[in-house]
Amino acid sequence: MNPPQPKSAREAGAIALARRVLRIEADAVVALADRLGAEFEQAVDLILQRRGRVIVTGIGKSGHIGRKLAATLASTGTPAYFVHAAEAAHGDLGMITPEDIVIALSNSGASEEVLTIVPLVKRQGAKLISITGRPESPLAREADVHLDAAVAEEACPLNLAPTASTTAALALGDALAVALLDARGFGADDFARSHPGGSLGRRLLTHVSDVMRPSERVPQVSEDASMMAALIEMSRGGMGMTAVVGADGRPIGIFTDGDLRRALERGCDARSATIAAVMTHNPRSIGPDALAAAAAEMMERQRINQLLVVDHQGALAGALTTHDLMLAKVI
Repeated sequence: MNPPQPKSAREAGAIALARRVLRIEADAVVALADRLGAEFEQAVDLILQRRGRVIVTGIGKSGHIGRKLAATLASTGTPAYFVHAAEAAHGDLGMITPEDIVIALSNSGASEEVLTIVPLVKRQGAKLISITGRPESPLAREADVHLDAAVAEEACPLNLAPTASTTAALALGDALAVALLDARGFGADDFARSHPGGSLGRRLLTHVSDVMRPSERVPQVSEDASMMAALIEMSRGGMGMTAVVGADGRPIGIFTDGDLRRALERGCDARSATIAAVMTHNPRSIGPDALAAAAAEMMERQRINQLLVVDHQGALAGALTTHDLMLAKVI
């Protein structure tokens, strides 16, 4: 081994090498996009036509990429799972049915473990899509559809470690998953239903009614109440506000901590003022069926911390605060 370089030289060399790696991998993906053609369309159609699931298989680095592809397919509307090629040859092939599609990944297209299971896959009646870096390889020849993920070179300085080739296979798998997502009409709500534990699921599945405080827990006073009565109600409710409600149950105003500060700055006497003189008229509101994320966006845009909720008749149904949205992890 060569003697170590000075630290400054090492750092400069590391940055230069890192930039080279990124450029090589970026070029590999661009080249992949330029040569996409009929085979890609055939792969999409083949998957859409089958009533079974997609089984992704591979070994080594290709296996790692295969796991990610299976996970992406499953989360975007195409039922899929990963089967390790070596395990498939020892019993896991029993999971495959005639209506399934097998996607096999192998950069060389000659991985022994993958080739071993190909005849068995075909005997089961399943269809085979291969993703390789060698269109003339045995795996590519045996596939019903072959997707070419060849790269000009690996990003490794030795041109040995799978780097650009795995990036290309990963990107091609993402392209396939997104094309299927679009063809199936898979939308944001569908995505949220497959990700209920994530932040996106919370944003797309949580409605205002799930996080609001119902009307009986919302501080509220009548339009002829005094400012002092409103302050007492605000303290009781702990929301930093009180709704001002008309005789028909519809909110006609809101009185917040901010309104209180502004009234005091004007020299208002809290002991004699009426709530109608200091409240904010025509307050912002939202319906209980709206997404909580929409309420969060409205509150941020209007720079308010409380929002009234009204039903279809315009009556007060509840209210929420930014703190309520934070507790629900919507924001």
